[in-house]
Amino acid sequence: MVVENPVVITEKELFELAKQARGRITAIYLHWTAGHYGQVFDDYHLCIDQDGTVYATCDDLCERKAHTWMRNNGAIGIALCCGYDAKCELPAAVSAKTAWGATGPGEYRDPYQAMVDGGTEPPTAIQIEVLAKIVAILCKTLRIPNSSERVMTHCEAAFRDGYGPGSGDPETKWDLWFLPDDARHGRLFPGGFLIRGKAAYYLWDMNESKKAA
Repeated sequence: MVVENPVVITEKELFELAKQARGRITAIYLHWTAGHYGQVFDDYHLCIDQDGTVYATCDDLCERKAHTWMRNNGAIGIALCCGYDAKCELPAAVSAKTAWGATGPGEYRDPYQAMVDGGTEPPTAIQIEVLAKIVAILCKTLRIPNSSERVMTHCEAAFRDGYGPGSGDPETKWDLWFLPDDARHGRLFPGGFLIRGKAAYYLWDMNESKKAA
């Protein structure tokens, strides 16, 4: 459900919420809403808009939300407000798990690459950066590792649970499967690896800043 007049949350406020949830959260799942910029949905604890503004739809990160099938207990759901009319396509006879990369629509694609189209309202660079920083804040404060077992995109969870791209499931989910990476001149890169990699930098920076304080 779309939230009317969503509440903006600051980094300081997020730190406090995370402290209150410490010991009760075991995983973080990363999504997009598949809606428009500016649309905040209450399926997720946190939503990040086109310009990097972060909204909270709860005052307790332990509140159970319906964001990831069979994985909602003790988990935080975060979504980018974007992805309207996005679509993906696999080459014939290629498994989604063995597709070694992806290209955007209309670009040259070899037989082992997927096509990923972020739609008319794709993830923005600032959304991706803010998401990575939020992951770092949550991992540090909740004391959970920034690993693929604890921090994963909805697409990564869907692959594990049998409803990812190529599964044929009518409820296929592929949120953040591939994302544009500024460091690679906007080339598409596996979303989970990209976000965890950026989050690792923010975690390092937070630790270094603490040492210097």
